Amino acid sequence: MPSTQQPYSFIFILLLFPLLITGCSNTYYSAMEKVGVHKRDILVDRVEGARDSQAEAQEQFKSALEQFGSVIELKNTDLKQAYDKLEKEYTECEESARKVSDRIDKVENVSEALFDEWEAELELYENRELRQSSAKQLQKTKSRYKKMLSSMHAAEKSMDPVLKTFRDNVLFLKHNLNAQAIGSLQSEFSSLESDIDSLLRKMNTAIEQSNTFIAQMGS
Repeated sequence: MPSTQQPYSFIFILLLFPLLITGCSNTYYSAMEKVGVHKRDILVDRVEGARDSQAEAQEQFKSALEQFGSVIELKNTDLKQAYDKLEKEYTECEESARKVSDRIDKVENVSEALFDEWEAELELYENRELRQSSAKQLQKTKSRYKKMLSSMHAAEKSMDPVLKTFRDNVLFLKHNLNAQAIGSLQSEFSSLESDIDSLLRKMNTAIEQSNTFIAQMGS
């Protein structure tokens, strides 16, 4: 008779995995606090990292757009080389987008731990006025954080349609290395240019919100 232990064990591991991840994060934050680095400091550091990754992604998407624009001006003899460059730009844009998403996830992880800790510590106050003051400060910080995070996610979301359009055109060029393919790409360039311009504006907003949040946390 086949054993049913393995499926149950697998399900148990799946259920336990989120708890293990949370436990690892909490252990890390506790260890950092012992050496004087608090969740607040980690949050600011990760917001800075997310901001910087978005700035890097901006430059990468600009570079890709410039490369795309240069491709549609090339002669047939240059197409293979052009494709190789464009495919490389797309791969780097994809990596930049993954990095932005990863940094945002890390910001959310530590902010959740910070706000949970702050909420719990409000109950430790004996002085009512101090507790109310701290609670108000918590709500202000949460509000600033949510505004910043919303702008980050808006920029992150804008990357996906740009990458999809970019990927389609890279594949089209790969499969049709001829003058007809270039003619078709010309009609796509203005659309892609508009999408990237919109993405860059949203990233600028996210970067500005990040800088504001960092400055407010510092004060």
